[in-house]
Amino acid sequence: MSEIQSPCVDICQIDATSGLCTGCRRTLDEIATWGSLSDGERARIMGELPARAERLRAAG
Repeated sequence: MSEIQSPCVDICQIDATSGLCTGCRRTLDEIATWGSLSDGERARIMGELPARAERLRAAG
């Protein structure tokens, strides 16, 4: 099984209201610990990203 790749798109700006990166939609904690997370944890986060993106769009 291959490792789940980072969703980083090199747009590193944290939204002050949500605490999410406007590029990859992860929290600072998720970004900082990505390399040590299990594949299951990474998969869970990846699954949440579309809803997070929608929240950011709606708030913007």
